[in-house]
Amino acid sequence: MKILIIDGQGGRMGGLLAEKIKKASIPGAEIYALGTNSTATAAMLKAGADYGATGENPVLVNCRDADYIIGPLGIMAADALLGEVTPAMAVAVGRSQAMKILLPVNKCSQHVVGVGEYSMSELAEQALSYLLSCIRENG
Repeated sequence: MKILIIDGQGGRMGGLLAEKIKKASIPGAEIYALGTNSTATAAMLKAGADYGATGENPVLVNCRDADYIIGPLGIMAADALLGEVTPAMAVAVGRSQAMKILLPVNKCSQHVVGVGEYSMSELAEQALSYLLSCIRENG
C-alpha cells in the first residue's frame, strides 16, 4: 500500500502525519514523503517516512500509482503553500485515482467554511483516523 504525504514549507504537518501513520503500524504500508522543498522532505523522513523525494517530478510520478495521498488542502491548488505547489503538481494530485485525505489549513488565501479550528496535531490525528477507516473498509 502506497501512502503519499505531500507537504511544503517546514514540513511540520507532514512530519506529524508520518510519525502518526508509522506508529499505527499499518501492515504493508509504505510511506512516501514528498516535499515541495528539501526542508519539508527531511522533516518527514526524520519523523519516520520510508522514502523521500523533493520537488515537482516526484509528485507527478508518485501520484500515478498511490493508494492514498495525504496533505494540506493546498496541494490541490496551483501556487498554494506560498507558491510551492506548481500547477502541474495540483493537477497530478487532482487526477490521481488515490483516495485524497486533505487537511483544512485555513492559510494562504484559502478558508474552508464549516470547519472548526484545530491544532496541527488534532488534524493529523483526524487524518490518521480516516486513513485507518478507509483501509479497514477496503481490506
